[in-house]
Amino acid sequence: MAMTVHLDVVSAENEIFSGLVETVQITGGEGELGLLPGHAPLITTLKPGMVRVVKQFGEEELIYVAGGIVEVQPGSITVLADTAVRAEDLDEKAAEEAKRRAQEHISKGGADFNYAEAAIELAEAVAQLRLIQKLRK
Repeated sequence: MAMTVHLDVVSAENEIFSGLVETVQITGGEGELGLLPGHAPLITTLKPGMVRVVKQFGEEELIYVAGGIVEVQPGSITVLADTAVRAEDLDEKAAEEAKRRAQEHISKGGADFNYAEAAIELAEAVAQLRLIQKLRK
């Protein structure tokens, strides 16, 4: 039987996942992280993207997260996300619209334009669309 580690994925609204997993792949502030049981302790920020979970016995689950932190301890992994949604619950039309709006805001600019905010909105929409596409494959 494969080694496992306990994973909790929570957002401000609810708990998305809690259980034993074999591996976790996540987009941290410094890039992609592959987390296995016994991983060295780590705390890092999260970028908008996918959490790929391989549960105990090999079943895979995909979760979209944006903002927050991940804390890794040898026996547990905790993802505290500003936003967390199961991949199958993502709304493709809403993500496409958010992407279009963000691109429009960036192209128009203006005196009171907040580029950083628009860039975050665009990154979140693109990450959601990538995850939806990955789910289809």
